[in-house]
Amino acid sequence: MKLHILCVGRLKEEAERAIVERYRQRFQQIGAPLGFGGVGVTELTESNARSAPERKAFEAAELRKKIPTDARIVALDEGGKAVGSAAFAEMLAKLRDDGARHLCFVVGGPDGLDQAFAAEAFLTLSLGRLTLPHGLARAILAEQLYRAASILAGHPYHRT
Repeated sequence: MKLHILCVGRLKEEAERAIVERYRQRFQQIGAPLGFGGVGVTELTESNARSAPERKAFEAAELRKKIPTDARIVALDEGGKAVGSAAFAEMLAKLRDDGARHLCFVVGGPDGLDQAFAAEAFLTLSLGRLTLPHGLARAILAEQLYRAASILAGHPYHRT
């Protein structure tokens, strides 16, 4: 199963980009033997429309263009379901075992995700109740993907 992180907005800080890349590479190393095809990161330009609803609708349309037709979508939103790392790992394993070919984690722009787009997701996931800057949200997601793979591999990185 190939994983994708689709983000509205571009990281400007090299330190944020380096953290995401470090965990992306770690996931690929430990995840490949587990049947995971790596993690791709796609950044989309934020809309410059005047209103938030217009920006979100435009960004949703651009996101849809990047999502493989057979992908499962996980929308990241502070109001989504909060899960622990072990449950997150189990979810990834179940999707893989059920034959999902693509899993897309979607991080919206500063205004969040379009409601209609988020409703298309099979899961809306929260990284916590706090509002996070997008660079930090990406880093947390990348780390949790690596942590999930380490849990599934029985690697000692995750300690309970």
